[in-house]
Amino acid sequence: MVEKSVSPFGELAPKTPASLSDIKKNIYGRYLEEFNVGDIYVHPRQFTVDRTFAQEFATVFMDANPLYLSSEYAKAHGFQDLLVHPLMVFNLALSIGVQNNSEKALANLGYYNAQFLMPVYPGDTLSSRTKILAVDDKGPDKPGIVSVRTLCLNQKNEVVLQYERKIMIYQSNGKPKGNPKPGDASAFFPESKTPALKLPNLKFPTEMKDVTWGHTYFENFKPGQIYVHQNGRTITDEHYQWTYRVGNTHPLHYDKLYSAGISGPMGGEPVVYGGLVFGWLAGMASRDISENAIWELGFTEGYHTQPAFSGDTVTCISRILTTEDKGTEYGIPAGEVQIQFIGLKNIKANDALDKFGADLFLKENDKKKLGKEKIPEKIFEIERRLIIKKQP
Repeated sequence: MVEKSVSPFGELAPKTPASLSDIKKNIYGRYLEEFNVGDIYVHPRQFTVDRTFAQEFATVFMDANPLYLSSEYAKAHGFQDLLVHPLMVFNLALSIGVQNNSEKALANLGYYNAQFLMPVYPGDTLSSRTKILAVDDKGPDKPGIVSVRTLCLNQKNEVVLQYERKIMIYQSNGKPKGNPKPGDASAFFPESKTPALKLPNLKFPTEMKDVTWGHTYFENFKPGQIYVHQNGRTITDEHYQWTYRVGNTHPLHYDKLYSAGISGPMGGEPVVYGGLVFGWLAGMASRDISENAIWELGFTEGYHTQPAFSGDTVTCISRILTTEDKGTEYGIPAGEVQIQFIGLKNIKANDALDKFGADLFLKENDKKKLGKEKIPEKIFEIERRLIIKKQP
């Protein structure tokens, strides 16, 4: 123990003349020319996810799966405690890396090959690190594209999540640059092209079947089904707080002065951080789709096709692509279900399906070559893959 007497201190500023000769203006983030293929960034900061934080995320984002809400339910299924929601893990991993990866980004172009590999429990501490896969420089007058792979590690340096994304970033073109910590191609980065999923020995507690409703078991899903999720969620200025809470430092999401200086669809008011939009959409779908899921295997080909702002109401639709019976490969009777997931804003999901029909399920980036107009109410598209247990 250190023990030292402390005395009150007097005011110095009125007696100290202000000098303007030594002014510090720290600048964060990287421009396109500051990325090098093969560099690895070990991101500053870690997050210990306590139980309150984990349960608050699951409830604020409206998830109905009791694995994220009830420790008794999770333990009965073989987990050591309730699970930290996978989209909370994803949002923390991405946000921790913003200072290195995308604080100067114009847009996040997409998510790819996201794989959740191990449970995260309350009390676990998460960190992340990123490897630069490719830099596509389109010239000084056009934004380039940086492709990255990010790993999320727990306190044991075990990989709990691996994913890729593409980021649109301009060259500096004379703008002041910061002094970011250089990348280190030799840094610890336990990536894998074929990562292994590590789950505990799962159990099948039939006595807890009444904790969930009975229409979201594996047998209930058939390829071709379209689930029109009935409730919407109006996003308020709460999104500022949640941007801070998951550690995202891009001013586009919380600084009105910064946002007002941007032209185009991303300018004006702060844009809701896309990972939060994904979380609200997935939560709204959970009563129809994932209430009886035992694991989120991951997602891919995900795009924020339009920005969302405070005051927007988001809605969603799911389309079942494939179902694959896995017998007891995961220790309990279960199957895998792959889903196309569509997010909308300021239109009811029923009305969107009536208005746009099958065009909702075409990729927005493919619309031009198909001779079709993009859908301004469509804000998100992604494919998810879930492990869903069978009927008890």
